[in-house]
Amino acid sequence: MINVLFVCYGNICRSPVAEGVFRQLVQEEGLQNEITCDSAGTASFHIGQLPDRRTRENALDHGLTLTHRARRMIGEDLALFDYFVAMDEQNLEAIEKLNYRSTGLYSTDTIFLLREFDPDVNDEPNVPDPYYEGPEVFEEVYQIALRCCRQLLTYLIQQHKLTITT
Repeated sequence: MINVLFVCYGNICRSPVAEGVFRQLVQEEGLQNEITCDSAGTASFHIGQLPDRRTRENALDHGLTLTHRARRMIGEDLALFDYFVAMDEQNLEAIEKLNYRSTGLYSTDTIFLLREFDPDVNDEPNVPDPYYEGPEVFEEVYQIALRCCRQLLTYLIQQHKLTITT
């Protein structure tokens, strides 16, 4: 089983969307017995909460129901997950620091920024945080997650020589 963890700051906006989108794409390809995912935050402000209401509303507009409860990424996640996908450089750095404390390595080939998989040429490495923004930014986050998660899934299929079953 390949385990992917999506990470943002509070785990109520960006990473739950990426988790939901990725899970749906995995199911569409019939790979749910091969790949699983979760999401977490690097901060503990919202532990136990559902995703932000605006995040859930935007996801519902696209046929996704988000039921994830916010949690903080912990050291044990490094052993449970194979890939870590950060929504921005700040959270990437937090994952790398946690990894360094556990393994002595800052960066590995299993820690990524989500936008490294963005097929749209863009110099912006970060998924924007919509928390203090309007509905258009929640939609932008969804669209970024959709196109990047498609490419991430393709990457994992190729890396692990998986066979699509649908």
